[in-house]
Amino acid sequence: MRPRLFGLTASVAAFGLLGSLVTACGASGSGGTTLRLVAPEYGDSPGTSSKAYWDKLTAAFTAAHPGTKIEVTLYPWADVDREVTRMVQENKAPDVALMGAYSDFAAQGRLYAADDVLSISSEANFLPPLADAGSIHYTLYGLPFVASSRLLFYNKDLFDKAGAKPPKTWSDLKDAAEALKKEGVLYPYALPLGPEEAHAEALIWEVSNGGGYTDTTGAYSIASERNTQTFRWLKDNLVTPGLTGPVPPAELNRQDAFAAFLRGDVGMVNGYPSLLHEARAKGMKVGTLTMPVSDTLSDGETPPSVGVADWMMAFKHDDNRELVGAFLDFVYEDKNLTEFAGRYHLLPSTVTATQNSQNGGTDPSTEQFLTALRSAELYPVNEPSWLKVSNTIKRNIGKAVEPTADPKAVLEDIAQQARDAAQQK
Repeated sequence: MRPRLFGLTASVAAFGLLGSLVTACGASGSGGTTLRLVAPEYGDSPGTSSKAYWDKLTAAFTAAHPGTKIEVTLYPWADVDREVTRMVQENKAPDVALMGAYSDFAAQGRLYAADDVLSISSEANFLPPLADAGSIHYTLYGLPFVASSRLLFYNKDLFDKAGAKPPKTWSDLKDAAEALKKEGVLYPYALPLGPEEAHAEALIWEVSNGGGYTDTTGAYSIASERNTQTFRWLKDNLVTPGLTGPVPPAELNRQDAFAAFLRGDVGMVNGYPSLLHEARAKGMKVGTLTMPVSDTLSDGETPPSVGVADWMMAFKHDDNRELVGAFLDFVYEDKNLTEFAGRYHLLPSTVTATQNSQNGGTDPSTEQFLTALRSAELYPVNEPSWLKVSNTIKRNIGKAVEPTADPKAVLEDIAQQARDAAQQK
């Protein structure tokens, strides 16, 4: 997931993937025989581009549905949310979009509910935490496509050299980071709070202290006391002592942190399945753990892992419901969903695709991520203001750990912007 968890931001135009926007998104929808899909680019090179997957899938669909046509436009993850929003504002919404948020469009009444377009078996097949996150007032609008959960990765060779132990608590993590620093590790703990995906790293830490972005009522609680404690601890115990590396956390993006981990320059980083696959392909010895918890939590408190999903949504246009429904049922067939998830080492979003992946002999290490996903906390994507709020978090949350910052003041400023955004919806 960008939300994000997922996908890279390489230039799609450079790969020759970006079709004309005039043909990609007509002003009045599909007209019943042509379906227009906008999706993000998950690859980082022509060889790993998502284009190959969509070319194969759309060819198979149109062969089974003579007279239909599927037009696919791919954007970098950094652009897709903004581009789809622009298309909607210009009354040029695609028939189907895949991106990091959906609820803004649902609140505007622009989306089909799942039971308008999916078969009963397809709608009932989504993993429960993902279906919950995709629902507004118990109606499913955001169709989870692929997902991931986050675990703490650690470089076993660096840990062995430093005599460090895999951490279970924040104080354990600090001890390990100090030992790694003494051995000259460049990033004892990589803390990517840069604008690419700061909202993911921030949520991981907040949840591990019993906090999060929302309270039990679903209202934003970004400046809660627990969240404030979290960022004070990060600033005082990791950032100020120089345990997070040479790049200020507010300037360190997730992909840069992952690249440093693959170079052997990082002792610990929060990661997801594709990073584990890449590391092991390089011959690295990597351990994975659930995120260490705050020392202030009671013994009975076991925070969930953080999960992320990417969302399919179906836009309402005259005469497009039947074609959209047929296409989405095809997309969510086990073989198609499993192929995409496997291509990018992500997790399929449905019960049967997950079972088939496990029975098909996929990487056993994926099981720990699936286990974490089944009870994971996701972003509040069913809040219509989330797209705007997440952008605010990404741009500003890194300021909370800067040397002269007051974490509480930074969080309160973000919280006020979140309240303002929520009131506008």
